[in-house]
Amino acid sequence: MSETRIYNFSAGPSMLPLSVLEKAASEMTNYHGSGMSVMEMSHRSKVYDTIIKETEASLRRVLSIPEGYKVLFLQGGATTQFAAIPMNLLKTGKADYALTGNFANNAYKEALKFGDIHLAFSSKDTNFDHVPSQDELDIRPDADYFYICANNTIYGTEYHYDPVTPAGVPLVADMSSNILSKPVDVSKYGVIYAGAQKNMGPAGVTVVIVREDLLGNYPLEKYPVMLDWKTMADKDSMYNTPPTYGIYILGLVLEWVEQMGGVKAMQERAEKRAGMLYDYLDSQDFYKAVARKDSRSNMNVTFRTGNDELDAKFAKESMAAGMSNLKGHRSVGGMRASIYNAMPMEGVEKLIDFMKKFAADNA
Repeated sequence: MSETRIYNFSAGPSMLPLSVLEKAASEMTNYHGSGMSVMEMSHRSKVYDTIIKETEASLRRVLSIPEGYKVLFLQGGATTQFAAIPMNLLKTGKADYALTGNFANNAYKEALKFGDIHLAFSSKDTNFDHVPSQDELDIRPDADYFYICANNTIYGTEYHYDPVTPAGVPLVADMSSNILSKPVDVSKYGVIYAGAQKNMGPAGVTVVIVREDLLGNYPLEKYPVMLDWKTMADKDSMYNTPPTYGIYILGLVLEWVEQMGGVKAMQERAEKRAGMLYDYLDSQDFYKAVARKDSRSNMNVTFRTGNDELDAKFAKESMAAGMSNLKGHRSVGGMRASIYNAMPMEGVEKLIDFMKKFAADNA
């Protein structure tokens, strides 16, 4: 990695592959002979039409998205989808949610504004240290959908299986922080959505992958048009000006993923990175891993010393050592290493070396 760049362990916006940034820089002022930056060109132009179509085609290849699904490039962040989901999917007014962390909780609270929202599971009593097993889920057979947050960045937990729902109940997943990190059987989901700023690109793009039969099932006049997935699908994400530059960067990231061997290679890298870090955490007693072993995230590794002053010292000294954003989320404290696709193995090795030295110096 460049000597001028640090290892960025931010939970998002997060680090991007250096080669992607370098390619974007080389095309910044003159994209493919157009005489202008992608930032400047009309989203209705032939040049940009090629960019957005190639980005969608790349995403469909990388995630093996089957026929019968629409891909939408939207704005407003994943948080806007907390409201869009019940708006687009509620028919009977019933939906079930698994409460496994901050963002699942925020989605649940937003959905409460729209109907009869049932908690199919909650790990709040154990400070969100795990996700449910299949047999812990209480999903109503007449629910319009069942909602999960596939990876919980703040608490460092992740689903390592696809929950099974009763017949006819679509599975909806927020995959903001683990999309592109492993293969996904899209056919098992009614909706997958993700904010881009962790594994896909810069902040500003939200990808929604939605099964076509779930579009347009509510009275359009009732809700804002900008939250209507069918309108966005019918207009190929061009109802209004989309986040053009972010979509372009997403295309470059997808190109990089394919060059690296696809999502299967990303999974192997993710498991190796996380395995190195968890193996070290389990081998000593200075630090304590936060998430339960069966639910540990391969994207966000959470740990603490048990002493708030030491945790603060760790964050400060790690920054001085060339590693940023290792401080845990403000709501939970401790430390968090976010190790998304772009994080090289050397970054994790450097972190472990620092952790060993810090433990020795502060034991």
